[in-house]
Amino acid sequence: MARPYITPLVYADEYLRPWFEAVQALVPEYTPFDAHTHIGANDPDGFRSSTAELTEALEQIGSRAAVFPMHEPDGYPPANDHVIAEAASSDGRLVPFCRLDPHAANPAGEAERCLDAGARGIKLHPRAEQFRLEEPETVPIFAVAHERGVPVLVHAGRGIPALGRDAVDLAERFPNARIILAHAAVCDLAWIWRAAQSQPNLFFDTAWWNAMDLLTLFALVPPGQIVWGSDAPYGTPLQSTLIAFRCALQAGVSPDALAVVGGEQMRRLCAGEEPLDLGPAPGRGSVQTDLLLERVTSYLQTAIGRMLLGDNGDENRALARLACEVGDSAEEASVCRSVLALLDRFEHYFAHQPDVLSREGPRRFPGLHLIVTAATVAVTPDVALPPDPDPVDVGERQQA
Repeated sequence: MARPYITPLVYADEYLRPWFEAVQALVPEYTPFDAHTHIGANDPDGFRSSTAELTEALEQIGSRAAVFPMHEPDGYPPANDHVIAEAASSDGRLVPFCRLDPHAANPAGEAERCLDAGARGIKLHPRAEQFRLEEPETVPIFAVAHERGVPVLVHAGRGIPALGRDAVDLAERFPNARIILAHAAVCDLAWIWRAAQSQPNLFFDTAWWNAMDLLTLFALVPPGQIVWGSDAPYGTPLQSTLIAFRCALQAGVSPDALAVVGGEQMRRLCAGEEPLDLGPAPGRGSVQTDLLLERVTSYLQTAIGRMLLGDNGDENRALARLACEVGDSAEEASVCRSVLALLDRFEHYFAHQPDVLSREGPRRFPGLHLIVTAATVAVTPDVALPPDPDPVDVGERQQA
């Protein structure tokens, strides 16, 4: 039996729209193209997403998207056919990728079959399918991608050992394959940014939630090798744009380059066109630290970790509120007011989902994306904020 679709219980983009619009106003007019979205109904983690639900989320910001199947324990050919058919009837909004299990029968043949049927890229998930990125079964897949000149998007987030060495080796062996490491390549970000500077067919998507990782990505990787992605339905296009763009601008990426990151580069990769060179990375010196705001984000990141485990994180959110009491005349006051407004909106939203943690299926904390956004705002103080959407005092006060 299909699991309940729980994303609407977790996300509420209308709470974030003022912050989204403040960032959107800084970037020249562009066409968003989400590099990382899914549809499917059988993922063991309990999330589901229909084409209609994905389309509705994309329409919130007028975006196109690359789309591929969610985890299908029984195999991918029917799911790939479904994605290709849904994309064909989407009036160009969706661009299909096929998902492959390297341990299935003839995965390279499945890649060729799907590409012949209209797929424009390949998705690999070493965690879900339990494989190393470079092993005898995967090499023919990258050979097909090289021959066809298509992107291969690879899960490079949590739950896997490092895969960066394999990715760099494959990028060198198959230069016409565009390898996109998802989730900011957090499993290898400590070093792979150096390799990226000399490996132009190695790309990274922004489908991740930790602001420090995204700041690192945008500061150290050339912007032409970064593409925006939401990971829908695990994130939303609106919220993921908001946090990625704030981090990019704070790290020193120009608005013109960010417009390419947000859409044009992924469109070019899917169309088989040459990617644009947007120049070097801004460098680590582009990111400055404010001690008072670092305190705020550190408490919020701890709260996020607690919430991901099903705890409400209330003690750490309370500490973040106290850390925001910098005084109305402090240079950090406007940022702290914005953080507190987001925390207030979280409390309001969560109050309307009192039983979500008792529901059957996986536990997802409602409103978590509001805390993720608040943590991002705290470490991107130089990026524009909306006029105070909710009046908040940041002066000293006593709390019991």
